[in-house]
Amino acid sequence: MHPAEDTHLIREVMVDDTTIVLLGTAHVSAQSVADVRREIDREDYDAVAVELCESRYQSLTDPAALEKLDLFQVLRSGRAGMVMASLALGAYQQRLADQFDIRPGAELEAAARGARRRRLPLWLIDRDIGTTLKRIYRGVPWWQRPSLFMGLFGSLFSRDEVSAADIEKLKQGDMLEATFSEFAAGSSTLFEPLIAERDRYMAACLLESIEAAETPPRRVLAVVGAGHLAGLEAALNQGITEPRQARESLETIPRPARWPKVIPWVVVVVILAGFAIGFSRSSDLGWQLVTDWVLINGGLCALGAALARGHPFTVIGSFLAAPLTSLNPTIGAGFVAAAIELFSRRPRVEDFRGLRDAVSDWRGWWRNRVARTLLVFLFATIGSAVGTYLAGFRIIEQLV
Repeated sequence: MHPAEDTHLIREVMVDDTTIVLLGTAHVSAQSVADVRREIDREDYDAVAVELCESRYQSLTDPAALEKLDLFQVLRSGRAGMVMASLALGAYQQRLADQFDIRPGAELEAAARGARRRRLPLWLIDRDIGTTLKRIYRGVPWWQRPSLFMGLFGSLFSRDEVSAADIEKLKQGDMLEATFSEFAAGSSTLFEPLIAERDRYMAACLLESIEAAETPPRRVLAVVGAGHLAGLEAALNQGITEPRQARESLETIPRPARWPKVIPWVVVVVILAGFAIGFSRSSDLGWQLVTDWVLINGGLCALGAALARGHPFTVIGSFLAAPLTSLNPTIGAGFVAAAIELFSRRPRVEDFRGLRDAVSDWRGWWRNRVARTLLVFLFATIGSAVGTYLAGFRIIEQLV
């Protein structure tokens, strides 16, 4: 009898002279951890592959990885939203850890440790989580994107325990799929980038790693979530002619549509034209339009910074910056607000060190200086965006 409790959780696929053993695991199961350890110790493998990307591997094996985060660079490069999304995903997974007393992904960590102990090559075959999130975002129709990510951040405020049904999905499925299913259950749009693409990506990585080996491995153990077994096995059996090209294709981020980038400039033209028309009619009307623009746009941006419990300088700076940045789409009000917060209350080493634990509870986002800076960015951005359109409609209303 094979060590895995259920024989259907282990498959073997022959690729030329290499046998790839696919071990399906449950990401919240202590038994899966034991199965992985037993499999590595009892079989003679030449390499171990795990369903991890470099960033997730670092998160599992290097608790100090977040201490190296350059927060200002994250803000300047426009990656604040992606970092927040990753932290939100981690927060959901931490809820699982607290409820079931096992860290999600412990079996993957056990596989990595087993490979190091046996001095075997460790192959990280999953696609980068950031790439997957971006492909999800670009694959969802634009009108569904706000609800998708607001649902993700909204899950931070949920105090409900994970249901037994969700746990069963985790035992037979995939961690990312289960995480998204909490707020996007039944969405067929998510299946392709979350599961199907990653099945093909992992198959391509396995084949590419085998081809790159100096000596073709005889047996390779691939530890993946149970939800990937069927798709990964099918992809390997079908074969991939050019594994490297297939991998690179699945790493490509689809180009965004051009028209959303035009909208902010159209808004700028409309607002400036409104000011010009107002002053042409009377100086009183012109200044009234400018006052409305400043109060509505700056006020809502400042409100967002205040809701994030930003520093008083941040709130004031947000009020002053938003009316100007909204007329220059190359600079975001959220970036300015977060930069002021960052320099007004510099995060300490313990804020970076405790970031992952802090965001596991929704209140921790306001207590941790790193997380609070990200909240300032998000809330100020939303406030300025809402303020821009409300103020714009107010200006048009007074001119008509």
